[in-house]
Amino acid sequence: MSVYMLRRLLQAVAVVFAMSLIVFVGVYAIGDPVEILISPDADQIERERAIAALGLDLPLWEQYFVFLSKALQGDLGRSFVFNEPALRLILQRMPATLELAFGATIMALVIGLPLGLYAGLRPDSPVSRTIMAGSILGFSLPTFWVGLMLIMVFAVQLGWLPSTGRGPTREFLGMQWSFLTWDGLRHLLLPAINLSLFKISLVIRLTRAGVRETILMDFVKFARAKGLSPNRVIFVHVFKNILIPVVTVVGLELGSTIAFSVVTESVFAWPGMGKLIIDSINVLDRPVIVAYLMIIVMMFIIINLVVDLTYSVLDPRVRLEAKGT
Repeated sequence: MSVYMLRRLLQAVAVVFAMSLIVFVGVYAIGDPVEILISPDADQIERERAIAALGLDLPLWEQYFVFLSKALQGDLGRSFVFNEPALRLILQRMPATLELAFGATIMALVIGLPLGLYAGLRPDSPVSRTIMAGSILGFSLPTFWVGLMLIMVFAVQLGWLPSTGRGPTREFLGMQWSFLTWDGLRHLLLPAINLSLFKISLVIRLTRAGVRETILMDFVKFARAKGLSPNRVIFVHVFKNILIPVVTVVGLELGSTIAFSVVTESVFAWPGMGKLIIDSINVLDRPVIVAYLMIIVMMFIIINLVVDLTYSVLDPRVRLEAKGT
């Protein structure tokens, strides 16, 4: 297992290096922040002084090596707009985005697993057909439209939940979290539902497909022939096996949930990393954009590693293969 972990870490380092080059060149080759950040009334001397202060007077390759050397020291650049370290700006917003993404993922599992399990065990019932039809809507409806409908129904017409903002927070592990307060939890509910709809549909379909495939396997037939109770067969033999693909896909989807929570954060004015990156793109705040993309890359790598380790816990064959290599 140690050799397997070492190989994965070396692969992660190579991926981070390659992505840093792609992200840096891609972001710095598009647009000119000087036209936005510097007043058009400034004379040529002031413009050149500002360009030199931002480090934009250097060739692209030299800017990249300056960025890389500082990144190895934990410095991902300084925001052009806020004049603060880009990493600090993102870390200040990260708890809000993580809270939203984990809330949506937990909601997807809590709702999707039971519905998918029922639809797989009773595929021909009217309830199962309704569940599968609803999952199609979850895939099809655009996120921004669903968010606006949720606000109109539950915030404007019914007045049950707040429409925007994060609400009051409470400190835990050195960070501020809104789910620890009742009003903060009410603020979290609507954006989490909006962000989880696609994931709920995905979990339902994965679970149903896994159940339909697993109940036909020999070990399930043998368990039934031994006289085990239906609940034990379902929750011990069937459910544990279908968790393997579900955990893999949901784990990978967690990274995309964090990365693509931009729409939900914009609709609900949720003060997370997504809203920060939209504001930074509007003013071409390159250090913040690059730092955000690199942090997302790191999150994907860490999540993939955690998913692989979880996979090895659920499936002993993965551990045996890792020992064999």
